[in-house]
Amino acid sequence: MDLEQMTATAMRGTSITRDEALEVLAADDAETLSIVAAAGKVRRRFFGRGVRLNYLVSLKSGMCPENCSYCSQSLGSDADILRYTWLTDDQVHEAVEMGVSHGASTVCLVASGRGPSRREVAKVAGIVARIHAEHPGLHICTCLGFLDDDKAEQLAAAGSDRYNHNLNTAEEHYSDICSTHSYADRVNTVQTAQRAGISACSGLIAGMGETDEELVEVAFALRELGAESVPVNFLLPFEGTPLHSHRELTPQRCLRILSMMRLVHPDSELRSAAGREYHIRTLQPLVLEVCNSIFLGDYLTSEGQTGNDDLSMIRDAGFHIVDASDGDGGICFARGNHERARQAVEEELDGLRAAQSHDRLDGDGVPIRLRGAGTARVPNV
Repeated sequence: MDLEQMTATAMRGTSITRDEALEVLAADDAETLSIVAAAGKVRRRFFGRGVRLNYLVSLKSGMCPENCSYCSQSLGSDADILRYTWLTDDQVHEAVEMGVSHGASTVCLVASGRGPSRREVAKVAGIVARIHAEHPGLHICTCLGFLDDDKAEQLAAAGSDRYNHNLNTAEEHYSDICSTHSYADRVNTVQTAQRAGISACSGLIAGMGETDEELVEVAFALRELGAESVPVNFLLPFEGTPLHSHRELTPQRCLRILSMMRLVHPDSELRSAAGREYHIRTLQPLVLEVCNSIFLGDYLTSEGQTGNDDLSMIRDAGFHIVDASDGDGGICFARGNHERARQAVEEELDGLRAAQSHDRLDGDGVPIRLRGAGTARVPNV
């Protein structure tokens, strides 16, 4: 494995080869830190030491008719998660303000289901427009399932900067994890969003029994599709889902997967998403060496580490938050109005946090989200 050659290639903004990507994945654990260091050079070349914070707002949770084996929100899932219909406008506003006050530059509006009705698209478009009116510099990513051209254009007109629709895994592996829709359906939705002028956010889930070759295949498919933001999820094996017994991931394996993705996507926003805390554990700060984007606080149906712990990890590792009002090169951390707003929120919530329990583990050790959107409890920021 010639890490020096791979780094030189990626530093030019060019993907390493498929064979080189396979070498990274197959490397021994003892080589992991050297691989992370190589990927870190590429990360700094294009993104410096800035970290973008993304904040999830789950507009509607559970009750999805699709049968994706990994998903706790599928109707076939017995996972003991939060299930609720659409949040009220006030609930959405409160959730968005919480994320923004803690430095999120992107708010991700997510609704479970196969795809939105025209009425639901109009509802989300109204939410997007209101958020833009209140926070003109904030990036808004929507994630509503499958779209047609008219629905994508409506979201774009309202101000949706990005649309998230993950490929999840390689085409040849897709039928093993889902039968109610196809890999081609997912590709088509990403392309539909792009035709409407919306930036594509599309990534994968690792740890679903895929081979190294399949991981590399989906990594390059995302590059060829033109995904500008690439979230990397690690399977959370929820009790009650078909894939709950999968336990093949280790912290070192996860770091090699992230590094491979950075070397294939040298100049794309690479985000460490769900499963970061569960699988990478004490090595989480090394994620920042490779990825320039993470989620703040909780995920859709599972709890992450607290938002304050995320912020401390970033600061302690010598990285900085990229503010919503900054361009790609502008970097700030805990400064001015943002810091004053964050402190005000913290003072108000300290007592409430102390009075409530923070997490519950399911039978497979996955922390279930019980706070934030859809509940009366304080969110995890």
